[in-house]
Amino acid sequence: MDTIYTHFLRLAGSDMLSIKINEPVLVTIENLSSILCCTPRNVKFILRKLEDQNFIHWKPGRGRGHHSELTLLRSLNDALESNFTELLFKGKLKEAIELIGSVQIDDLMREKLMLTLHEQMGFRSYTETASGQDTLRMLRSRQLGDLDPASVYTAFETYLLGQICNTLITYNAHTDTFLPALAHTWESNKDHKEWVFYLRKGVRFHDGRVMTSHDVQASLMRLFDTNCSSLWLYRDIKRTEVNGDYCIKFILHRANRFFLHLFSCIRMTVLPADYDSNQTLVGTGPFQITEMNEDVIKLKAFDAYFGFRPHLDQIHIWFLPEPASSDGYYDMSGTDRLSLPGSSHERPHYIDYPALGCQYMLFNFNVPGCHHTLPFRQAMRIVYDPVNLVNDLGENRITPASSFLPWKSAAQSWEATSLVDAQALLEQSGYQGESFLLSYKKNKDSDVAEWIQQRARQIGLRIDLEPFDDYLDVVKTSDAPLILREEILEDDWQYGMIHFFKNQSNTLHEYMTPELQSILDSLLDPFPQLPHSGRSDLLEQAEELLRENSWMLYGCHMNKKAELHQSFYGMQTSEFGFLDISKLWIKNP
Repeated sequence: MDTIYTHFLRLAGSDMLSIKINEPVLVTIENLSSILCCTPRNVKFILRKLEDQNFIHWKPGRGRGHHSELTLLRSLNDALESNFTELLFKGKLKEAIELIGSVQIDDLMREKLMLTLHEQMGFRSYTETASGQDTLRMLRSRQLGDLDPASVYTAFETYLLGQICNTLITYNAHTDTFLPALAHTWESNKDHKEWVFYLRKGVRFHDGRVMTSHDVQASLMRLFDTNCSSLWLYRDIKRTEVNGDYCIKFILHRANRFFLHLFSCIRMTVLPADYDSNQTLVGTGPFQITEMNEDVIKLKAFDAYFGFRPHLDQIHIWFLPEPASSDGYYDMSGTDRLSLPGSSHERPHYIDYPALGCQYMLFNFNVPGCHHTLPFRQAMRIVYDPVNLVNDLGENRITPASSFLPWKSAAQSWEATSLVDAQALLEQSGYQGESFLLSYKKNKDSDVAEWIQQRARQIGLRIDLEPFDDYLDVVKTSDAPLILREEILEDDWQYGMIHFFKNQSNTLHEYMTPELQSILDSLLDPFPQLPHSGRSDLLEQAEELLRENSWMLYGCHMNKKAELHQSFYGMQTSEFGFLDISKLWIKNP
């Protein structure tokens, strides 16, 4: 049911009336019926309510067909701000955001309302809430994606899973070692064909049940039952043996020196044995879900968490797609920021996170075109030149990339390439002036796509642009021959890279032919059996294969920045550069 504010905003913002405050205009009930989208009878009811609350002065005309007199007593901006504030006070953030886009509004007022929204985000202390709890509220400028560990694809959702659930062990990137989590210790035999994990006792799921080895076994079997796209990594497991509630053994077909990586990654998140994916996610992590829908996910600290209980009591993350949050203030990572309220003279904290991975270009080998020729792809290598890309566009594009790994890219000698060479290669490719479509993520890569288009034009190559909405960040099939994407790796970079090369549902597999993929598969087949250095060499060979054939063109490494008000402490980055909210605390004056 429409609020009184909605009716007033329709009147005040109507092009049909063009009313100014305190200046009466002549109207008919029929006009107002059209503006208010209701029957003439309801018009009179609405007008009485508006007049009772001092929004308007109404002087009805005498007799059928005569004009009446309507006077606005409040401005559009005044009513808009009041309505917006009321919605925020009631916690109706989505409705507040939608209000901004539903009426004509000047830029100054829009900025003012977004600032008001911004001030409602961030930390709310016990002095401001009746519940006596510390709450952090944030916005994300897209919808919530898949939270199933077996199929999760996006970085933010993977990060959220790490706050709600746990794995048997965790990987420490700084020391390149594994640390206890749900398992307090583990061991393997000499030939790495048997692995045993010993579980902590008394670990509880959010529903109160105690976690046992049966839950671990069921979580592994669930990957096979759901035909998880990462099954290649678990193919060496022959069977599992449950030895009581707190010991589980994995017997393998062959040696696997990569095995620990597989039980620290998000795929092997431990869920209850009877977990139903249609129900709310239940984990053992520091936060549990109290509410989840398309608009918001609300988390609260899990008091029975086996580790250190979070300092914050509640986290509310609102998902508001474009254009509502296009200013980018509120996201937690990436070029977006988590910016929390404070006085304008106070300096915020910044955390820079040079991410593993990079932006890159793929070629869609499932559609015809001269991109199947090496000279064309080499010409595109020059058009999409990493040095010029960083120099021309800058911002969070920090260094040119020749690998997913920034330290490998840094070891290369870089210099900008000439478009003259690209033009000669384009002529060799058999290009006949046809237009090539470039697919890219609208919210992230518009400036890069336009930059590529402009550089291609200089060598006579026509490129049309195909933006797609990036709300869920999922792999989106396109018939475009040129694909612009970004891959951010896990801190466990060896896992991140082999997962990129072997994940059957990612962008690489979507656009490479089975023949090309089989070449990569043959190269990478011995990967799990090799020691750390051997695996590194093999991944380098895989990247070299992509570079030599120009199957994939590396672009640039990205810096992920987070911004927080200076009252926040305990700021630590977790996977993908997101802040570990389980460690945050507030120094409350």
